[in-house]
Amino acid sequence: MGIPLTVGIIGVGKISEQYLANLPGFPGLRLVAVADLDEARAREVAELHGVRALTVDELLDDPEVDAVLNLTIPAAHVEIGTRALLAGKHVFAEKPLGLNAAEAASMIDLAEELGLRFGSAPDTVLGTGIQTARRAIDSGLIGEPIAAQAFWSSPGHEAWHPAPAFYYQAGGGPLLDMGPYYLTSLVHFFGPVVRVSGLTSRSNRMRTVGSGALEGTPIPVSVDTHVTALLEHAGGVSSTITVSFEIWKTRSPLFEVYGSAGTLAVPDPNQFSEPVELARSGTREWETLPDSAGYINTGRGIGLADLADAIAGDLPHRASGRLGLHVLEIMDAIQLSSARRETITIASTVERPEAVPLRAV
Repeated sequence: MGIPLTVGIIGVGKISEQYLANLPGFPGLRLVAVADLDEARAREVAELHGVRALTVDELLDDPEVDAVLNLTIPAAHVEIGTRALLAGKHVFAEKPLGLNAAEAASMIDLAEELGLRFGSAPDTVLGTGIQTARRAIDSGLIGEPIAAQAFWSSPGHEAWHPAPAFYYQAGGGPLLDMGPYYLTSLVHFFGPVVRVSGLTSRSNRMRTVGSGALEGTPIPVSVDTHVTALLEHAGGVSSTITVSFEIWKTRSPLFEVYGSAGTLAVPDPNQFSEPVELARSGTREWETLPDSAGYINTGRGIGLADLADAIAGDLPHRASGRLGLHVLEIMDAIQLSSARRETITIASTVERPEAVPLRAV
């Protein structure tokens, strides 16, 4: 195995479009094959991108593939990830890492036992948006960090996704789908979470597919669709997060960090390079900060590219499986807290990933 790292994608659904568009721009990666349960779709994608279409078994057995990019639905993440590791492949997986932390932990342990790398989305946090915000916090521009709040909402993904049913099954919902962007950013900012208190609920609203061949099809809902949680970080900072598929319109701030000397308006962590704004205590006026950290003009796949560079340099990679596992345990605990009506202590911990200096890919 070497640079470039040869990559096989398993799962060529909607999210794969972004990865496929970006992979040619990463010099440390080379796409060689794709696979999907829908073999016709895999052949179509392979022809478009000039690579081989394989079955899942063929891709896992292929000696040319160094790393598997696992873009399957959440319910298959652990199965495919474990099989890829046992086949001797490095793995980078879409979020969430698994349906729960208990099932995902053995997979991360296995990767370490085998000496293989395991990475986990979101890698959006490696772009200039979140990394510039982190640098502003670390350099003291808002003084001592005290608290943060994150708020993401929509009426539901059925408004735009042509096959959205999995968003309302185990492994979906606003918490496991959108929560990782915010929770991963918060760990980058303030370090690991030590305890959480959560409240979750769902409406009785009937949902149907809003576009595509399945338009009008009813969507069964088996997960909570509105989630709020209070988190305590190891360093004492508190953060609040709300994610919802129940909100038609809001004026709530998306993501803010509050400090003793100012407020930071953090850009959307589902994006890579939106601007960061700062309101200092002396002026209380918003100013846009220049990009000062992070990968410039990048996109999905940068986490795998960072992993490839880390292998070459024998360094830790930033979008790690351990970080993904910690975030997954936080989300488990939010749901457990709501069910038990009590605060839950987080058992795992994780180091803050190394900050990304301002750099091109």
